[in-house]
Amino acid sequence: MSLYISEKAKKISPSPTLAIDARYKEMKKEGIPVVGFGAGEPDFDTPENVKQAGIKAINDNFTRYTPASGTLELKRAICRKIKRDTGLDYDVSNIAVSNGGKHALSNVFICICDPGDEVILPAPYWVSYPEMIKIADAVPVYIDTTEENEFKFTPDQLRAAITPKTRALILNTPSNPTGMLYTKAELEEIAKICVEYNIYVVFDEIYEKLAYEGEHVNIATLGDDIRRLTIIVNGMAKAYCMTGWRIGYIAAEPEIAKAVSNIQSHMTSNPCSIAQAASVEALDGDQSVIDDMRREYISRRDYMVKRINSIDGVSCLNPHGAFYIFMNVRDSLGKEHYGKMINTANEFCADVLDKALVAMVPSEGFGIDGYVRLSYATSMENIKTGLDRLEKYLKGECK
Repeated sequence: MSLYISEKAKKISPSPTLAIDARYKEMKKEGIPVVGFGAGEPDFDTPENVKQAGIKAINDNFTRYTPASGTLELKRAICRKIKRDTGLDYDVSNIAVSNGGKHALSNVFICICDPGDEVILPAPYWVSYPEMIKIADAVPVYIDTTEENEFKFTPDQLRAAITPKTRALILNTPSNPTGMLYTKAELEEIAKICVEYNIYVVFDEIYEKLAYEGEHVNIATLGDDIRRLTIIVNGMAKAYCMTGWRIGYIAAEPEIAKAVSNIQSHMTSNPCSIAQAASVEALDGDQSVIDDMRREYISRRDYMVKRINSIDGVSCLNPHGAFYIFMNVRDSLGKEHYGKMINTANEFCADVLDKALVAMVPSEGFGIDGYVRLSYATSMENIKTGLDRLEKYLKGECK
């Protein structure tokens, strides 16, 4: 007799990249010298001052429950950070701290969506967005973007996607997986439309500190009306190399922050007390580590873009932020490689892993085919070795 699984759980799709990731990890475990470009986290260590703040919190026995939506100290530090970066004044009543950015996003969709509500999601998108929307009993509505437009949607596309059921738009800038950055002028057009239709903007700026060319603009700065509709989502993972500490947060109207707090109080209670103490130090302490990291990422990115565009069969745009290259492999699909027809990005990645020992993330999970995501949150040595192997594969020189 089979066990019962809820219809909601059945609707949630497993990651289409799991098979390749599992094979990569198996190869690593077997001692095979595979190069991985799949990392979605910085390869730098958590800054020493942040680690010491965490150690101090333990030694001070700061290990008990905190308020469900975060400590007053951390909420105040987040308000100071937002003021410093954007000029916007937020109060602690606007802030809710969660167990990582994913948790913050999930809380938001649960709080703003009723069953059947629609959330507009530009593709390519981060793989977890559609599933979070479904968990909230809402419906993802996709806008397909193109490489020719730097994987950014147009105002006309946004208007065409809006229906009476539209509740929110997700805007991730700089973007995972493309690394593209919306300009102030583009955000002004988006803001105008969202205010006109009174829809929320879930503004995921987790990569805000990793913007290279151009300026990262927070859409909430573009007027009181759009600020009221903006739900800023951010966290400590990418800028402060704190992926394992699991601290994310939102900044929004007090009604939304309170709703998130209420939901969280019953589902998880507070984020880790120690991680919260360390996050205060990260936000208030020395920020130069971010500049050092950004410079290294730019160096790696520049090398990868130049090298990829010199290899026949693949190409890429120059990403303006985050730490990903979204590589176009369409010229290498629909062809035979090593006696086997390769028609999709997923098949391409599987074959490159098998023949060239290079692990990459196929684009199907991001809502588009014909592309591969490569992370440059890895050493320059790995980058050079991996791209050498990719070129060898495409030249037909692998055994």
